[in-house]
Amino acid sequence: MGKMGAGFRPRTEPSDLLIIHAAELGTCRARAAWDNGRPEPGPRLGVDLGCAGIIEDGAIAVRDGVIVDIGATEEVLSREPEWLARRPNGAGQVADFPEAIRSVTEVFDASGRTVVPGFVDAHTHLVYAGSRYREHLMRLEGAEYLDILKAGGGILATLEATRKASFDELLELALKRLDVMLLHGTTTVEAKSGYGLDLDTELKQLRVARAACDDHPIEIVSTFMGAHAVPPEFTGDPDGYIDFMIAEVLPQVAEEGLAEFCDVFCEEGVFSVEQSRRVLMAGLAHGLCPKMHADEIYPIGGAELAGELGATSADHLAAASKAGMESLAHAGVVAVLLPGTMFTLMSERYANAREMINLGVPVALATDYNPGTSPVMSMQFVMTLACLKMGMTPQEALCSATANAAYAVGRGGDAGVLRVGAAADFIVCDVPAVDALPFSVGVNPVTDVFVGGVRVVSDRVLSY
Repeated sequence: MGKMGAGFRPRTEPSDLLIIHAAELGTCRARAAWDNGRPEPGPRLGVDLGCAGIIEDGAIAVRDGVIVDIGATEEVLSREPEWLARRPNGAGQVADFPEAIRSVTEVFDASGRTVVPGFVDAHTHLVYAGSRYREHLMRLEGAEYLDILKAGGGILATLEATRKASFDELLELALKRLDVMLLHGTTTVEAKSGYGLDLDTELKQLRVARAACDDHPIEIVSTFMGAHAVPPEFTGDPDGYIDFMIAEVLPQVAEEGLAEFCDVFCEEGVFSVEQSRRVLMAGLAHGLCPKMHADEIYPIGGAELAGELGATSADHLAAASKAGMESLAHAGVVAVLLPGTMFTLMSERYANAREMINLGVPVALATDYNPGTSPVMSMQFVMTLACLKMGMTPQEALCSATANAAYAVGRGGDAGVLRVGAAADFIVCDVPAVDALPFSVGVNPVTDVFVGGVRVVSDRVLSY
């Protein structure tokens, strides 16, 4: 990856921020885009997923919140105009550089640490009220997920608390959760509705997500998921509930521009393939790109439907069939795998990441943060599970949690990669190499977080 700086000319304006001497700088760029200035070719596939684009002794130069140079430290510093102007008679060593320009440029020495893109958490249920910790006890006693749902727990339990909560209460809770995610290195988050299952609360959840995005450094991408479960008002009538969602809620969501995506829980006992198709086609008619909770517990054909519709992503997939995986690969649908959910559910049936990678499916990772089945806010912990439970390599896990996850939320090539022209969203981790990231189990390795070139976490403390 040392070639990344090749062909660059000295810049005419000094940087606002320089990150220097990173032990490893994981750019997460695709091999086809290693020459700076070239666009990303799409999600990382196959063997390319396992190459994190590592630069040793790496550096990043930032101006006005955008990366303007990246490469080995000596290369980047040699192109910095302020240093070139101040070194005597063209002499001077790279080691003299920070002192020479500290008055005009913030210099961050990342010696001994690893710098990677900010994590992109491509699947969360951020906005809700209430707690479901008692469901852990039920699972310990042998209850299955669908048993808990039928007993009025699960999504329906959160529905009641979320309907009762005010806008301000939900916003305060969401902002606190975002702070925790930020401390763990997440800089972009997808947030779904789906804990209202009525007009007022679904809109309230999406409005809260929009307000949280305005108030917090993390970028939030909103997804409408009115088809998350059948609410009590429509018990035994899922088709009637879908009619209501399509006729009453979707048009209002679209009119207010509250979401980019439309999601549905395609699962036995929730919504069938045909019902899911109706929801997603209606979403498309209103300009919302399709996403799916697909084949989490039973292989009912959700992955095949995602491929048929060309969905942006299909998520969960722990029970996806080979035909479903092939459908995703053929259509280029991002498979967002959620090992934190299977961990919490105490299941040994994790998504078959290795087969998906071999088939050419674009694989991403996410937390599935929610109040019951995955109360996980750390993408680094998800990377750990991906390695230990799904056989992924550390570099595959990193690229899946950054570059590929960005494609699952419509931010591919911009978020989740370190390249010239991208927003300066990156994290500094107290580990000596990318391969060490997944192995800090139960310990948060993130020390500093930069969003748009601004340090919003400093020495493990929020500073925004």
